[in-house]
Amino acid sequence: MTTSKRLLAVVLAAVAVSTGADGQTAVTNSYMIGAGATAILDTYLSQEKFSGTGLTIMGTSERRKQGQQWTTLWEHELNFATTDDRSTTVSELQGDYTLLAGRLRTWQLPKLTLKAGLMGALNLGFIYNTSNSNNPAQGRLSLNIMPAIGGSYDFPLFGKTWTANYELQLPLLGLMFSPNYGQSYYEIFSRGNYDHNVVPTTFIAAPNFRQLITVGCRLSRRFTLRIGYLGNYQQANVNNLKSHIYSHRLMIGFVRSFTITHRP
Repeated sequence: MTTSKRLLAVVLAAVAVSTGADGQTAVTNSYMIGAGATAILDTYLSQEKFSGTGLTIMGTSERRKQGQQWTTLWEHELNFATTDDRSTTVSELQGDYTLLAGRLRTWQLPKLTLKAGLMGALNLGFIYNTSNSNNPAQGRLSLNIMPAIGGSYDFPLFGKTWTANYELQLPLLGLMFSPNYGQSYYEIFSRGNYDHNVVPTTFIAAPNFRQLITVGCRLSRRFTLRIGYLGNYQQANVNNLKSHIYSHRLMIGFVRSFTITHRP
């Protein structure tokens, strides 16, 4: 075999090995539950402000392929709260589900990980006023594009590895459903009277703000115990109606990390 043929054989073998190599995806799943205060205002239902307690269940999945700097993030959040007005004679029930999905650029430094990217947030929920007869409930539906940043820092303490984590999402633009001032749901859905009920929003008309601060203790290579604070501040001022839902939650849960190997 000539030298050129031997060189060609070596190159072809190297290509075959590289294309046939296993690929890996690092997966981090977290599951948390929390309780805390909730404050509600929705002028479509009442001019009164309501306050009470709520419950949040949250699940997050992060995936990053080996050798890549982009992380795919999926997050599910379920909320329910019971609130009363200042006289404690009228109650409002609130519930919503939020799906967040996005891609974040990751920078890996010694003990420090930084992330930044763009996320989409779909929110579906309701507020029910137990005293109203004509318009007892308000439906909530919105879709937002949200810049997101985050970071985590590893540090030793009490012979264990701990991780401090911070996440922040802010709205950029989106769409939301809202009845107009004085418009009933009967007019919208039974009579088909559309009155600017799908409203484009920006960070000015709907200045939402969401942050998660956690500290976790690594119990093993795969499991981490995590506690933290979740603050979710949803606001809107559209169609001459004002609304806000402020929730503060003390969260606890665990994180499971593992690797998926993709065979060629």
